Amino acid sequence: MKKSNHIWSFSTVGGVKRVNLESGSDLIHLEELDPKLWTALSCPVNGLEIDKKTLEIIDADKDGQIRVPEIIEAVNWITSILRNPDDLLKQEAVFSLTSINDSTELGKNLLDSAKIILKNLGKEGSTILTVEETSDTEKIFAGTKFNGDGIITEDSTSSTELIALLNEIIQTSGSIADRGGKQGITAENLQLFIENCEKYSAWYAKKEADIKTIFPLGDITDGAYQNFVSIKSKVDDYFIRCRLAAFDTQSTEVLNLQVARVETITARDLSSCIEEIAAYPLAKIEAHKSLPVSTGINPAWEKAISDFKTLTVSVLFPNKDTITETEWNKIAETFAPYAQWKSEKEGDLVEGLGIERVRAILVGTEKNQLQTLIEQDKALEQEATNIILVDKLVRYHRDMFTLLKNFVTFFDFYTPGSKAIFQAGTLYIDQRSCDLCIKVSDMAKHATMVSFSGMYLMYCDCTSRATNEKMTIVAALTNGDIDNLVVGKNALFYDRNGLDWDATVIKIVDNPISIRQAFFSPYRKVSRFIETQVNKMAAAQDDKVNADLTKGVESVPVKVEEAKAKKDPPAPFDVGKFVGIFAAIGLAVGAIGTALASVVAGFLGLTWWKMPIAFCGLLLLISGPSMIIAYLKLRKRNLAPLLDANGWAINASAVVNIQFGNTLTHLAELPKGAKINLNDPFTKKKQPILPAIFILSLLAGAALYFLWKLGYIHLPF
Repeated sequence: MKKSNHIWSFSTVGGVKRVNLESGSDLIHLEELDPKLWTALSCPVNGLEIDKKTLEIIDADKDGQIRVPEIIEAVNWITSILRNPDDLLKQEAVFSLTSINDSTELGKNLLDSAKIILKNLGKEGSTILTVEETSDTEKIFAGTKFNGDGIITEDSTSSTELIALLNEIIQTSGSIADRGGKQGITAENLQLFIENCEKYSAWYAKKEADIKTIFPLGDITDGAYQNFVSIKSKVDDYFIRCRLAAFDTQSTEVLNLQVARVETITARDLSSCIEEIAAYPLAKIEAHKSLPVSTGINPAWEKAISDFKTLTVSVLFPNKDTITETEWNKIAETFAPYAQWKSEKEGDLVEGLGIERVRAILVGTEKNQLQTLIEQDKALEQEATNIILVDKLVRYHRDMFTLLKNFVTFFDFYTPGSKAIFQAGTLYIDQRSCDLCIKVSDMAKHATMVSFSGMYLMYCDCTSRATNEKMTIVAALTNGDIDNLVVGKNALFYDRNGLDWDATVIKIVDNPISIRQAFFSPYRKVSRFIETQVNKMAAAQDDKVNADLTKGVESVPVKVEEAKAKKDPPAPFDVGKFVGIFAAIGLAVGAIGTALASVVAGFLGLTWWKMPIAFCGLLLLISGPSMIIAYLKLRKRNLAPLLDANGWAINASAVVNIQFGNTLTHLAELPKGAKINLNDPFTKKKQPILPAIFILSLLAGAALYFLWKLGYIHLPF
């Protein structure tokens, strides 16, 4: 790592000292900054709110991750081309050609290439470019004859002969799109085509050198051979069966068609049994028998054998209705040279052109002219590469500083009103908006990392209304209450382009949101516990009552019959049995009353100014532990684990403390100057206050009198 006397400036942000990138000089010396002082060491190419193509260009090794060395290489390249590296800090979408330092060879070449782009786009004389213009390579190269990619198209020549040959090559050997988006051929396509032409011509010449041997039946040789191949195995089977019958005459019946096999299909439509019939012998099996080619043929093979007789037998053995095994073998030998020639076939790709066209191409000069055009196109490769580099230059000029602010310093994340490149949009839910929303790329990895963040998180499945695209996000809630937040709750998510997505909560990671929420947390838990227990008791009692009623109704007939059979008087009420129960209830009520009386007496026995202190102490006793734990967690909320789960390598903590967290989640507020009508027609009607005060006074007086009579308090009268 280089060392110099460059002076760096640092700021403490989120509890971490982060470098300030304030000038082009800072960028020039970025490679001298110790990587341990960088906020991130790696980030993914996908899933960020920055032009993905720019990130792909920076990702030199194409592994889907951008690392420190790649950032430094990209920064060094762009700062070496610009006259004033301070221009990068402006993050302007429009690039001025006057920004290029043309005193260097690369700068001069890029300036020339930028002018060519403007000319090809019909903007000759202009001095500004945008990413939208430089990235449209099809439009840039659409009107050019050569574009340096080594691919020639119909636009590369005006010769009809060359265009015809070029299209033949495309049809037979394939094509590839050039930088202008048109289909063309490369040197490899041309070479493959010529090689196929040469092989096909050489193969065809073998036939011409010995045509009578290779084509024994003349023009019908190919058709006859195809027919021969189709029946060969069946005819061979026939002659083997005949030889077995000659070897053992008793096996003849077995080798022939068995009656039982025919009986199985006689009751069916035989036209639907052709495949099964085709498995039967070709003809009747007898010792030393010739193969009939006119009559007595298996019905499934009649057409093939008839063609065999017409194409082959009638030519080689005229006027014969049968052939011997020796004659069959002679037929096979006759076709052997043709079969060998067919197996050696080469140049299949150009066979459709015909041998005359193939040979005309080989002896013509058009193939050499196409090769010359390809070489002329390749000669402009460097010029075309420079045109591509102009796109890289314009992209870096627009996006590089944005990436640095979100990679080296996290400046955008900690700046009010700005959004980091990992913030995907805003989630609206339960009268609040959450700005800290991140796309989830690996749910399993998130499951192992989120516990270290200390934040209240909601995972949501989102579906785009415009494209029906789906994605998962995680939103951090850093302000407000959580009473109505449950899995399954629906919400609305707006991405950075302003498009809305339907969102549904699928998972919640519960952590403190605020000190206020922590204060009420114990009471909410007790309330929920009591509510749950009451519901359980009510449900159990309801089930018991229903069961007793059902049982009682079912037992009425039985009890009536029993009463008729035996009318005994009911057992007398045993008061003694319930004395213990009543005593226990009385003791319990007394104990509770005594405890409450002691608490109330102790509270009333305090000096008036001590009462609020005692009340606050009681509240702190209940809520204090929850608030302390919440405070400690809120101070250490960290975004880094979420980013690590998304493929980042975070090198420093990204703390989301209480003050900063309040800026990431916004609660609903009425517009300034809004008029409010407090007359809600659905609120409970208020009862007259005087009767209520009178009743409360009587109750309070009675309580004081009771406590005075017991001696717990001493009144001054």
